Amino acid sequence: MNTHSSAWRRRLRAMGPGVMMASAAVGGSHIIASTQAGALYGWQLAMIIVLANLFKYPFFRFGPQYTLETGKSLLEGYAEKSRVYLWIFFLLNLFATVINTAAVSMLCAAILNFVLPGQFDTNVLSVLVLVSAVLLLLIGPYRAVDNMSKIIMVSLTVTTVGAVLVAASRGAVMQPDFVEPSPWNLATLSIIVALMGWMPAPIEISAINSMWVAAKRKLEPVSYEDGLFDFNVGYIGTALLALVFLALGALVQYGSGTEVKMAGGAYIGQLIDMYASTIGEWSRWLVAFIAFACMYGTTITVIDGYSRTSMESLRLVLRRPESERNNRILAVWIVFAAVSGLCVILFFKGAVMPMLKFAMIASFVSTPIFAYLNLALIRKGKHTIQAWLLWLAFFGLLYLSGFTLLFLAQLSGLLG
Repeated sequence: MNTHSSAWRRRLRAMGPGVMMASAAVGGSHIIASTQAGALYGWQLAMIIVLANLFKYPFFRFGPQYTLETGKSLLEGYAEKSRVYLWIFFLLNLFATVINTAAVSMLCAAILNFVLPGQFDTNVLSVLVLVSAVLLLLIGPYRAVDNMSKIIMVSLTVTTVGAVLVAASRGAVMQPDFVEPSPWNLATLSIIVALMGWMPAPIEISAINSMWVAAKRKLEPVSYEDGLFDFNVGYIGTALLALVFLALGALVQYGSGTEVKMAGGAYIGQLIDMYASTIGEWSRWLVAFIAFACMYGTTITVIDGYSRTSMESLRLVLRRPESERNNRILAVWIVFAAVSGLCVILFFKGAVMPMLKFAMIASFVSTPIFAYLNLALIRKGKHTIQAWLLWLAFFGLLYLSGFTLLFLAQLSGLLG
């Protein structure tokens, strides 16, 4: 009995990187994309969410698995396998840093605009979000993010599951004369691709998670089994939560006769109304605050994670010593992520939904490249990779590549 209890205590102490990954994941993909998918198409896109999470699983898992087995980060593995791999990752990651920082901070500002009394300029609120996030990260990079992530994820999960259970007990709100639209046509392909782009998160988060695992192991010992347990809890929990958000949209808004507002800022108000109409009016501001805290946590983890991988990949590209992996250089990258993200926000002039959709689609298009890098690395050397996981990775790469080629063909006008 004591052995069993101590094993669970050890696993709980190992928790951190997986929860931080979940905090980075539960942002626009869940709060906006999944809920809108449910509101627009009911349960029809549930399988798309399941397949996206299933086929991305191996490539996300390879990140912490590689670090737990070798003691090295995924980026160090890229450097040892081929400098070409490292250059590809660095350039794609730099692009993702700018775009994704802008997207999550803009959505966070839009939610904050709903929480605060009166109307404020989204750009001004974006500056406040980014400056405060940078200051928090500069004060205490890892532990601050680790602790905040756990609190936010528990609060959001409990609130959302509660709202869905109440909505389910009341039954669907579909009107008798409602004609159910079909998402299975080329016109909605961009919506499906955007939904999968950040589902459960941009795939380069696997390298970020790898570095978080390395940072966690510096604070306390983490075994291979406990590290994978932490990852699985974070990943599977995030995948299930995506379905919970889909259910919220399907049960509360789908077929109700209420127009689904597609603008990100406008949809936030509808989202808060869903919670208030199910849990009770008293919950409106509490839910608004939790939604803001969720996106704020996502903003912090995105800036921290992308800054770490940018710093490390550039260090490895330039073959600089490990001494240049320090908080002073990390601070420079954190500031770069915030400033460059703000420049993109100003370019989009506060248009939340176009920014989010662009970021999600860009992430999906680059997914097969990151997936291949991880698969090629984990197959090199004597790594523990079960047959089922390897086959899942092969099928996943085909699935993700196929959707990407289909979307690019439509975008280039090859498909009508």
